[in-house]
Amino acid sequence: MIQSDDLVLVEQAREGDRAALDELIQRMQRPVYNLALRMLQHPADAEDATQEILIKVITHLATFKGEAGFMTWVYRIASNYLLTTRRRRAEQQTVTFDSLSEKLQASLALGEASIPEQVEYAALLAEVRINCTTGMLLCLDRPHRLALILGEVLHLSGDEAAYILELPAATYRKQLSRARANLLAFVNEQCGLVNPANPCRCSKHIGNKLKYRLMDAHALTFAAALDAQQIAQQADALCDDLNTLRDEVDIIRALPDFRTPVQVLDSIRALLAGRESALT
Repeated sequence: MIQSDDLVLVEQAREGDRAALDELIQRMQRPVYNLALRMLQHPADAEDATQEILIKVITHLATFKGEAGFMTWVYRIASNYLLTTRRRRAEQQTVTFDSLSEKLQASLALGEASIPEQVEYAALLAEVRINCTTGMLLCLDRPHRLALILGEVLHLSGDEAAYILELPAATYRKQLSRARANLLAFVNEQCGLVNPANPCRCSKHIGNKLKYRLMDAHALTFAAALDAQQIAQQADALCDDLNTLRDEVDIIRALPDFRTPVQVLDSIRALLAGRESALT
């Protein structure tokens, strides 16, 4: 649905209203960052992608015709960028469901290493869970990863997602179905939260990640960006007696909503301030 206030802001921004442009940036930045983070996994790569995507949106505002909602149009630009950008650090080594399963099984085979008492356990638990969940997404190739995120995480309709990806609706539905089937097969066979018969629990991997320096308790990648409430929510979602999953894809939907790092917005504003006209 096209919101009239979006159209007003776009028109005002086209006419050089910096306050309107800043409001558009504020509306776009968090959804774009979270989409990029789920696609690229590494926060630094997501920051770079977010900045580049937002600049693309800003410099192409003149092409927005209102045929779709403003954020739908933004997602279309973001998706095209994320499908075609160079391979980022989390994608440098091919990750598959089989290789992820092997890593998890190898960790379980080592037993549970001790966890230092002085560390914040809830934050470590959230870190392991988010890392594993985003790792599952990386096991899908980019088109199927994006199809799953648009349909199952962002809850976009099939027609809207097909518009974003510039695909026939039937083709998008097939992509989403394949992505979902591959993810469900993995979590049903591996994840103890989804299938209690599976031994894998995020809590069992914390000690080994610390021991073998796969995680730094004092420099967490994901949990450091969460507030106390979000960390608590992630910990609650990892209780061994979890029984609130509507279906297996909820493990992906439960990823937290991350705040866009301040430096990303500062960089965009600095770039815009250095241009005579950001809107072409």
